[in-house]
Amino acid sequence: MGVRLDHGDDSLGEIHEINVTPFIDVILVLLIIFMIAAPLATVDVSVDLPAANAEKSPRPDKPIFLTLKSDLSLALNNDTVPRASLTAALDSATTGDKDQRVFLRADKTVPYGDLMDLMNELRSGGYLHVALVGLDTGTAPPR
Repeated sequence: MGVRLDHGDDSLGEIHEINVTPFIDVILVLLIIFMIAAPLATVDVSVDLPAANAEKSPRPDKPIFLTLKSDLSLALNNDTVPRASLTAALDSATTGDKDQRVFLRADKTVPYGDLMDLMNELRSGGYLHVALVGLDTGTAPPR
């Protein structure tokens, strides 16, 4: 604030001071806005996530891929399989070895309930070793 105390000279001289009070007021208002808006911008879902420390398992020589397509049709490796004969097709692909891992791929447009139904069919068929296949984070396409 520039204050002139002597009134003797009527000439208006330059005052080399800056009034910073409006600047400080603006900064404080912005600070309050960010303090209120920052907690609202975060998603607050309390989930206790487990830590994953599993090492990558080696890929088998002949993996068995079961694919659930967007139209809910099934493919075992590259061959289309009707849902009614899924267990029989898996038995022939694994030569009856139910301990062999089945790699399950699903289109991302498939509803979660349909994916769970397929996993339940695998479980009821005796295939308990199911691995879900997804994209590597390094090879994911840009959005």
